[in-house]
Amino acid sequence: MLRCCILEFKGSWEKYLPLIEFAYNNSFQSSIKMAPYQALYGRKCRTSLYWTEISENKIHRVDLIKQTEEKSETSDRQKSYVDLKWKDIEFQIRDKVFLKVSPWKKILRFCRKEKLSPRFIGLYEIIERVGPVAYRLSLPSELENIHNSDMSYAEESIRILAREIKELSNKKIALVKVLWHRHGVEEATWEPEDAMRK
Repeated sequence: MLRCCILEFKGSWEKYLPLIEFAYNNSFQSSIKMAPYQALYGRKCRTSLYWTEISENKIHRVDLIKQTEEKSETSDRQKSYVDLKWKDIEFQIRDKVFLKVSPWKKILRFCRKEKLSPRFIGLYEIIERVGPVAYRLSLPSELENIHNSDMSYAEESIRILAREIKELSNKKIALVKVLWHRHGVEEATWEPEDAMRK
């Protein structure tokens, strides 16, 4: 839809963004069987064509019942899609599995940061079942701190690349640019010098 509008309006398409947004939000989506506006707000968008003088309350009451039924149908349909892919998997001791890691900042950064970091690493052998869906894995020594309480991974600094003093309104903070082990120069971060001395 957006591509068509850009081609149609050529250089002045930015002026028409509100109309494009309105058209998109009110266009029927087959996956949810309704328009995005209707899915978000629970009712159809009220345009000038929607208003009527004849017994609006009765119309709204019928619409409300219909919308509730449609929401229930949509919810059931989405549940059926999820249920098709759902598998109840149990692992045995000595099975090899991947370990899911978090791409968030300061948590389990492997090779790359944030969105580009891998979501799974491994394969690692299961050595013990801890709970219904929890297992203890045989991890290599560089990942031995992976099960600490706050789920953070201790990064190892290699060297300091630069120093800088940041001046705030009433104090100065000494910062250092740190190169981390197994990370490139482009992934170096600025850290407080006091924290790095510890």
